[in-house]
Amino acid sequence: MENFTPSDLKTILHSKRANIYYLEHCRVLVSGGRVEYVTEEGRKSLYWNIPIANTTSILLGTGTSITQSAMRELAKAGVLVGFCGGDGTPLFAANEVQVDISWLTSQSEYRPTEYLQHWVSFWFDEEKRVEAAKGFQVVRMEQIAKIWLGKKLEREDGFVVDESKLTGLLAEFRTKTEQAIDTNEILAQEAKLTKALYKIAANTVRYGDFTRSKRGAGIDAANRFLDHGNYLAYGLGATAAWVLGLPHGLSVLHGKTRRGGLVFDIADLVKDAMVLPQAFIAATNGEDDMEFRQRCTQGFNRFGALDIMIDCLKETASALSKVGR
Repeated sequence: MENFTPSDLKTILHSKRANIYYLEHCRVLVSGGRVEYVTEEGRKSLYWNIPIANTTSILLGTGTSITQSAMRELAKAGVLVGFCGGDGTPLFAANEVQVDISWLTSQSEYRPTEYLQHWVSFWFDEEKRVEAAKGFQVVRMEQIAKIWLGKKLEREDGFVVDESKLTGLLAEFRTKTEQAIDTNEILAQEAKLTKALYKIAANTVRYGDFTRSKRGAGIDAANRFLDHGNYLAYGLGATAAWVLGLPHGLSVLHGKTRRGGLVFDIADLVKDAMVLPQAFIAATNGEDDMEFRQRCTQGFNRFGALDIMIDCLKETASALSKVGR
């Protein structure tokens, strides 16, 4: 039987990997050539394998530590590692900093630069960046319509949306986005859209009055789950950018004066479509954080979140590139 080294594992498409890990109160180390996390149960130490070939990112929460050898193996397999607080939010800065989310990414001087060259060729042109931002919003709206009006949410979670209200909202947002002359106008319309989506989702599950609140003590379950799920989406966004070799600072919509805006741009492709409804469904069902994490990761896999992100980046880079033209 042929043996594989951790560096060989990067040949497995990231978009096909199924796992995102959030770990707390454990140690991550290498044992018997495998990356494992160790938990304590009384006087016993329990070892759990992490299948790094099938993992996109790992969040290390409260009370965790990781060995140098584990980081080496994770880097060879192309697994992103982030340090965060309890329940996966917020993420603390370490490398590839973006506001309060950060990832330790494996480095290689020999990674392909094709998409970076295409991206940089248009990025310094403001009109091209606005065009890219509008393209991102189109993908975002397509995913919202596809998933919110799809049969899976209706059949499995009883999430039955008022179709005419949602399609009318998306049509209005699309028109105003197409008419926008700069990213500030797009961001303003985006904020209005998300606020309206909160209202539709809350009414759909009969959640009651809802106001989006910043994370902190005393927030309700839906707000907590939204924070939590969004950070999982940021993990996928960071992975997508890393796979294509795009620095997190080359954003087209968010935080162009900060290093991490592109991760937020990418995550927004799926946040409203996949995280938002699940947050309200889970909150209404009285689920705990672990159940909600499982709900989110299953949704990401089911709907191909990482495929959507990577495809959007590739298509945007190719469509707007000035390389060879």
